[in-house]
Amino acid sequence: QVQLVESGGGLVQAGGSLRLSCAASGSNFSIKNMGWYRQAPGKQRELVADMTSSGVPKYADSVRGRFTISRDNAKNTVYLQMNSLKPEDTAVYYCRVMSPRISFWGQGTQVTVSS
Repeated sequence: QVQLVESGGGLVQAGGSLRLSCAASGSNFSIKNMGWYRQAPGKQRELVADMTSSGVPKYADSVRGRFTISRDNAKNTVYLQMNSLKPEDTAVYYCRVMSPRISFWGQGTQVTVSS
């Protein structure tokens, strides 16, 4: 079975930085897109950033220029470097990986940005 393990969340002051990571392990399967979503209380889950297997990124307008997504295909790991964090970035961040047939989600990691 496929497992996704997220790490890197925490509490940070506005203007600070965090780096999230998500490693996929278990069954040997072909991974297409990998990405990050977030959900704040009372809000819908939204795309933050994702990247194709060939390295083409996509960003939400709210994070473009501040966040950077990257991936290491050999390690089946995706990262999210978050700089210039704002209180409105506070949310639970979820990793998502896409196979040709099915999508997998991480357990979520809390990011809290204080003002």
